[in-house]
Amino acid sequence: MIIKIVTLFLIAMGVLAMFGKLRFPGQAKLQSARCPSCGRYRIGKGPCPCKKGKR
Repeated sequence: MIIKIVTLFLIAMGVLAMFGKLRFPGQAKLQSARCPSCGRYRIGKGPCPCKKGKR
């Protein structure tokens, strides 16, 4: 009985891992919203604060 439970648990974890590896639509847009130099998210259309020289 315990072997069945452990096997089902491992299969469920494998299925969750496969779904976690999927690339969801819109993920490329989120990556392009990051600043290429510092990696912070840019909000709005202006430049990143790291480009302005203010910190």
